[in-house]
Amino acid sequence: MAERAAEPSGSQTPRSRFLLPSGRAPASSRPPGPGPPAEEGRGAGVRPGQEAGEGCRTVPLAGHVGFDSLPDQLVNKSVSQGFCFNILCVGETGLGKSTLMDTLFNTKFEGEPATHTQPGVQLRSNTYDLQESNVGLKLTIVSTVGFGDQINKEDSYKPIVEFIDAQFEAYLQEELKIRRVLHSYHDSRIHACLYFIAPTGHSLKSLDLVTMKKLDSKVNIIPIIAKSDAISKSELTKFKIKITSELVSNGVQIYQFPTDDESVAEINGTMNAHLPFAVIGSTEELKIGNKMMKARQYPWGTVQVENEAHCDFVKLREMLIRVNMEDLREQTHSRHYELYRRCKLEEMGFKDTDPDSKPFSLQETYEAKRNEFLGELQKKEEEMRQMFVQRVKEKEAELKEAEKELHEKFDRLKKLHQDEKKKLEDKKKCLDDEVNAFKQRKTAAELLQSQGSQAGGSQTLKRDKEKKKAPTPSHSGRLSRRFMLQTAQLHGQRSSVFSFALMSLPVCLFVIHGCVLNSSPRYSWTGLHLAF
Repeated sequence: MAERAAEPSGSQTPRSRFLLPSGRAPASSRPPGPGPPAEEGRGAGVRPGQEAGEGCRTVPLAGHVGFDSLPDQLVNKSVSQGFCFNILCVGETGLGKSTLMDTLFNTKFEGEPATHTQPGVQLRSNTYDLQESNVGLKLTIVSTVGFGDQINKEDSYKPIVEFIDAQFEAYLQEELKIRRVLHSYHDSRIHACLYFIAPTGHSLKSLDLVTMKKLDSKVNIIPIIAKSDAISKSELTKFKIKITSELVSNGVQIYQFPTDDESVAEINGTMNAHLPFAVIGSTEELKIGNKMMKARQYPWGTVQVENEAHCDFVKLREMLIRVNMEDLREQTHSRHYELYRRCKLEEMGFKDTDPDSKPFSLQETYEAKRNEFLGELQKKEEEMRQMFVQRVKEKEAELKEAEKELHEKFDRLKKLHQDEKKKLEDKKKCLDDEVNAFKQRKTAAELLQSQGSQAGGSQTLKRDKEKKKAPTPSHSGRLSRRFMLQTAQLHGQRSSVFSFALMSLPVCLFVIHGCVLNSSPRYSWTGLHLAF
């Protein structure tokens, strides 16, 4: 918390004073002048059954009552609660926004300097508690970091507009609550927008015009020329005229200091002609003469911040803080916030009048909107029900079609399976018959082979017996007998083969008959082979 004593102004403007919510000073601080006497009031002679404000008449009071102390009561209550003020600083990086805020409130706010490498525009908000005499102020400074540093500056204003709308929306949500705590709610709505213009000396940039055009209906814009000591006095005068003409031609509405209050009408009217203010900021104090003053030292001389011949810093401080701070707060609430609130409620369907231009109460609006919503809800419910029924029918039809296709496919597969099964059974039967025939042929062949081996064995035994019974012959006799024996053996073998062929003849005929009937040549040649 920083405490700063009120410092004397270098101009002839009124000194700092308390301001009421209406922007007017208390009765004790108003200048004397013609006006209604303090004893006169309204509503003192209202007849029974007569509405307030209708046919009221002014009556004099016989003595002092005491309600003339209401302004003092309001001042005391406001002082005890404290005040809040929110400033939005919009401008390119490097124009001295932070330095000007430090100079404006005569303190050093904490903050890191921004760089030119930001990918987009970011809004940085810092809140400080300040105390001057017995008045507390909760100051919020919102700076636009990275504004104007991108190559494509088309959407640079959008984050700023979204931030301002977000503060309005937060206040509206708090206002629409059933249990509201607005007396302790921290109002974060932007009360003043200081738009910093680069001292080019030529004209406004397209980015400046577009941004101010988007913001003029949402916030009080006060244009200022930053670092005005960069151009000469003649160039500065021409630059101010050029800026004013461009703002008027493009329909940009900047904040005009009010002139409806007689106490500040003259000075505000004069200051409106000095817009935009050409300012210089500095936190360094230099000794000039016998006084320490905020100034900037250059090789060619010294620029005094609070010298009105050098810049308009004093005019800005007088208009922004000492004279019109409460009017800025009131304009934010009664003009910009009300516009946002009205548009938002109209989007929600709330209206003040019905189609016949008759007054519409909030309850009636709510009931009408509720009935309309219920009608739309029932209509949508009926549409959804019909759509659901239609989709169910379509799904049932698809499922039935799929079921039918499945049944047909099942029948085809079943029939195919039966055909395959029948073919396999026929093949199995044929194979069984062939196996049985093969077994029979094998048995017959084994039988014939065994019979042939038995016949050959019996003849061999018979010859051996005869050989044993015969006497031992001489050498010639042995030769003749050996020749005869070989001749007999050869004759016996021929007779055995002939007898085997005669016995195998029926089997061969049977095999040949089976091979002719069988369609497989494999089994035909196998049967013949076994037969022979």
